[in-house]
Amino acid sequence: MDNQELEHLLTDLESDLVERKESAANADKIREAMCAFANDLPNHGRAGVIFVGAKDNGDGAGLTITDGLLTKLADMRSDGAIVPLPTIYVEKKMLRGVELAMVRVEPADAPPIRCKGRVYVRVGPTTRLATPEEERRLAEKRRTKDLPWELGVVSFAEPADLDEAYFLLKYLPATTPADVLAENDRPPLHRLQALRFMETGAAPRPTRLGILAVGKDPRWFIPGAYIQFLRIDGPTLADPIKNAKELFGPVGDVLRQVDDVLDLNVQTAIDITSGPREIRTPDYPVAALRQLTYNAVMHRTYEGTNAPVQLYWFDDRVEIHNPGGPYGRVTKKNFGLPGFTDYRNIHLAGVMKDLGFVQKFGAGIQIARQALKANGNPEVEFIVEETRVVAVVRPRK
Repeated sequence: MDNQELEHLLTDLESDLVERKESAANADKIREAMCAFANDLPNHGRAGVIFVGAKDNGDGAGLTITDGLLTKLADMRSDGAIVPLPTIYVEKKMLRGVELAMVRVEPADAPPIRCKGRVYVRVGPTTRLATPEEERRLAEKRRTKDLPWELGVVSFAEPADLDEAYFLLKYLPATTPADVLAENDRPPLHRLQALRFMETGAAPRPTRLGILAVGKDPRWFIPGAYIQFLRIDGPTLADPIKNAKELFGPVGDVLRQVDDVLDLNVQTAIDITSGPREIRTPDYPVAALRQLTYNAVMHRTYEGTNAPVQLYWFDDRVEIHNPGGPYGRVTKKNFGLPGFTDYRNIHLAGVMKDLGFVQKFGAGIQIARQALKANGNPEVEFIVEETRVVAVVRPRK
């Protein structure tokens, strides 16, 4: 958009492509507008714009546009409130002699986009909750070209291969606000379609995302969709195996099994001599191993490989093998650096966020590093190759 078009939008009080905010104080309202523009219910096929620092009539609100403000606006995309992640661009603009922060939101390829479990749309110049019918329309207008791998259908799967009871009794209550569930009387099929777990049409089939999220047996359709755990009595794979497990099922169940395995295998030293209270120190911080394993599940490639995520627990280290190399803007050189994130499985990441296993997108490695440092462990080591990433964690010094 050039400045002339932006100036027109800034002063157009009736357009459903522009939102004005005097400040960024109410972050939830800005996120809701991002969600609504990404959903593009009117099907404009054009970006929506949020001007921060503008009054309702388009005049300046006297807001100082700082780098901190721009960073705050950019972080709203990936702080976990909006799933899947919308495509936005944040920049400072000078329009009609007024300095503004501008957030440009591109229409999503695969709506509906949700903000804190709710779907928002633009109706005229206002943002509001979508009706069930509007959600259905959003699901039906998904673009069929260039769909992510997760949203492709499993050609030999049937609707019965999704566990409807698990979806209704476990998945929905864990991911959807209670008041939204109470007001929603749509049949399960429509709910599955709204979440991209089923395609739309006369004879809908499950998507790969649906199989991973609520499938009865994900490994039957996606052979690598599990975690292989080995506890090894020694420093090499040739040493005796003390324990072996395969963690499988819908992704939420797999990640809960990860938590159980980590809790059982971490050893805690107890110091009762250094002070009046006992001090408990684990050899590995569970939070770090959890984040690194979750990251492997989220970022791995499921396409073109039958390899699982591998969690190998040796006597002198823990290794987490992710069958998928760097993706998108992440390279071997910038892997693990703050600010360099991308998502091979953006919709699966949204499912993990909805289920509560991810608090903020792009923060997993940093959380792991902080936990290791606080516990006295060495820095995590990454082996980054074209077809895999291995995280190596060593015990407390």
